[in-house]
Amino acid sequence: MAHPWHGISSGADTPKVVNAFIEMTPSDGVKYEIDKETGFLKVDRPQKFSNIVPALYGFIPRTYCHDKVAEFCNLKTGRTDITGDQDPVDICVLTERNITHGNILVPAIPIGGFRMIDDGEADDKIVAILQGDEVFDQWRSIGDCPKALINRLKHYFLTYKEMPGDQPVKKIEITDIYDKDEAYEVINRSREDYADNYSIGV
Repeated sequence: MAHPWHGISSGADTPKVVNAFIEMTPSDGVKYEIDKETGFLKVDRPQKFSNIVPALYGFIPRTYCHDKVAEFCNLKTGRTDITGDQDPVDICVLTERNITHGNILVPAIPIGGFRMIDDGEADDKIVAILQGDEVFDQWRSIGDCPKALINRLKHYFLTYKEMPGDQPVKKIEITDIYDKDEAYEVINRSREDYADNYSIGV
């Protein structure tokens, strides 16, 4: 099996249509993430709260959040201290279809994203729709998403690392919600960061 991060292309039509490797679905009560060394999904932690990820969630293969992504985040926020989180770029894929398990690839159309900073590290969340989804097919901008859905996504990412009874350890903030042009820029920069840090072509 190809390594989901390194062995699969981000897609021939990137950034307009990307491959998204799905780690988690809204039906998961456990947070899964890719094991970077082996490529297998592993359990990161149980979801302690009742909130669940409100979309398919994973990453774009052969992307990497490093210097160029951090540079863009600093430019847009007016800061100088943000670094990349050294992970592939995360993506949420909206669909009306009931996809109940991860460890799959789906074709996704980016429509925007969240500029998220996690303890001083750029941790963008690209928002996309499943290609061919008849319900969401007309959405071409994050502005087409209902405000309630955006709020659900924001709430999840601002709270998903908290544990009941724990004091917040990390500062997580979403500074901006951006449209697809900036999503394209983040994706392209992350592909450049990948090419700069790994010998495998994008």
